[in-house]
Amino acid sequence: MQEYYDVVIMGGGPAGSTLGALLAQRTGLRIAIFDKETFPREHIGESFAHPVVPQLEESGALAKVLASSCWVKKFGGVYAWEPGRPSVAFFDHGPFEEDGVYRWTMHVNRAEFDHILLDHAADVGADVFQGTAITRYEPDTGGGLVHLGDGTTVRTGYFVDASGRQSNVSAARNKRAWLSNFKNIAIWQHYTNCDNTQNLPVDWNIFTSDNLSPIGCFAFRDGWCWYIPVPKIIDGRRVLTHSIGIVTNPAVLKDPERDFTDPGVFLNTVRQVPYLQDLISAAVPVADGMLTATNYSRVSDEFADYDERHLLVGDAAFFVDPLFSSGVAVAMTQASAAALLLQATTDSAHSETDKRHLWQDYNSKWHGMAETFALMIDQWYHAIAKNNPDSIYWNTRGTGSDLGIREQTFDTLLNTAFQPTLLHVLTHGTRRIEDLDAAGPFLAATALAEPADLTEDATIALAPNAALRDSVTLIVPGFKAVYPPSVVRLPPPVKAGIAEYWKNPLTNHASAPSPLRSTIPCKRIYFTDNPGGATIDANPHLDGVTGLWELLSTGPLKYGEISDQLTDAQRQLVKRMCINGFLHITTPQTAEPVPDSV
Repeated sequence: MQEYYDVVIMGGGPAGSTLGALLAQRTGLRIAIFDKETFPREHIGESFAHPVVPQLEESGALAKVLASSCWVKKFGGVYAWEPGRPSVAFFDHGPFEEDGVYRWTMHVNRAEFDHILLDHAADVGADVFQGTAITRYEPDTGGGLVHLGDGTTVRTGYFVDASGRQSNVSAARNKRAWLSNFKNIAIWQHYTNCDNTQNLPVDWNIFTSDNLSPIGCFAFRDGWCWYIPVPKIIDGRRVLTHSIGIVTNPAVLKDPERDFTDPGVFLNTVRQVPYLQDLISAAVPVADGMLTATNYSRVSDEFADYDERHLLVGDAAFFVDPLFSSGVAVAMTQASAAALLLQATTDSAHSETDKRHLWQDYNSKWHGMAETFALMIDQWYHAIAKNNPDSIYWNTRGTGSDLGIREQTFDTLLNTAFQPTLLHVLTHGTRRIEDLDAAGPFLAATALAEPADLTEDATIALAPNAALRDSVTLIVPGFKAVYPPSVVRLPPPVKAGIAEYWKNPLTNHASAPSPLRSTIPCKRIYFTDNPGGATIDANPHLDGVTGLWELLSTGPLKYGEISDQLTDAQRQLVKRMCINGFLHITTPQTAEPVPDSV
């Protein structure tokens, strides 16, 4: 162990090991990863979303994972939420219908998978210390002091918390808000003698004909069940088990007949869940007792502090809900963003102001993404609750997340759209926003994000201290080889490159370059009297910010007289500028009365 590292990473899970591997390969920085546990170790979260594959390929770990026997190929999901009308979806279902190329990811034995990733980080140059706890980070000028469990210390230039949802080091400095409507308990165990979800003999099962494995998610009165094939080693032999879990409200466990932590009650319950019951009639648990994880849905108040050189990635930053298996994919993509951020911060080519704004972008954009995704999940729960009026679980959800939504989230809502797979499932394949319930939390919040005073007869004017300058930014979430929301129109060559990539991510890796390989130029709108305050980074090619700024600089303008001259992107940018205070709105009702002449 060295006395000084440029970057110390607390936590060796997928986020920490991915970040360590990327930095070790792309920079000359000295990297150390500390984890309090010794790998392999068990962990929840055994089924992934498909952005995991490109992230593994970017870090160089994909070939090592594929060479192991700890995984099963996954192509999408079965979501049985309404009797007789399950929803099914391939990954990037819409693009798959166009190009016929399957996107895929993995169900994994997390103990082995995480161990492969941590060993890979060590292989490519990061110093890895297992069984070594970090107890405190003490920032000072130009970095900080990392305190270890044995009483020793290590100096670092930057400290990254990737230690997961139970991070006490960051929690001591950074409030972590619970998502009150998502306070779940997950209860699970692994079982043998189970059938695969793709074998359900029903006409809607799109996974059957080609024997493609999906995740199975099945609703019942007290919550929902997951069903995941997991290759495990039992008595020295590789065995395909199935992870069966229940996500529920802890309050229901007070009823002895619904105490799912009791193995007998658990198995009896899941054997009565529609569709799942057809797969597990002969299921046998591989161990006594049940595994549990509680209160895991929360969002940290801040994800990055440039002055303290303190950064959060993965579950240490936020975790919303396990419903769409997004946790590991988001954590690894956030690690890629953090790698780019640290690479840019240590690059002398960037000004101090740009570095500070990049950290601000990382914090505000990822925070906005976390809260926006929570609203999407809440929209889903809202729809299910309407069909389960007597359920404690479903009716404590879908009523709007306790997020303390801020301007950055409204900005995200205006600048993004519904997550494609979630939209496909929730609309039963139509993928039309208008098919969602307008009273649901996501659409209600989106409506609030629209500036109410921005009417045709309103006058808009630049704030006196608003300014525009050349800058750089990073893309969030920056998923490689995954389609963005449907409102984003990809050029045909980009679409063709993504399809080619998924035919073989190892050999066709160059067909879909990562958007998180480098920063991108932007025009930054900011306040001259508050450089550390709110900013908007606008793409001059896509947002039309230069022409819009020239127009707005001519003086107060009636919005109705210029709106037809603006592109859709420029109109969205006007709304974002209003939300963030860069544009002042005056309506006939709010205008100062003109005094009578004397």
